[in-house]
Amino acid sequence: MTTRELLLNEIEQTPETLLSEILDFVQFLNIKLHPSFDAAQASELSLAKDWLRPEEDEAWQGL
Repeated sequence: MTTRELLLNEIEQTPETLLSEILDFVQFLNIKLHPSFDAAQASELSLAKDWLRPEEDEAWQGL
């Protein structure tokens, strides 16, 4: 089995609640590999899971 196949197999067995952390880590590694990658874009991808929640919309509604 290739490393990619092993990784995909592990991801398939990972609980949904941990997948966002895996995604964050992979994006972090890609930023290290490609330093020209826009840090603002990376932050947006990483923080979107917190920003795009109904609780956040409600909290900022009065501003």
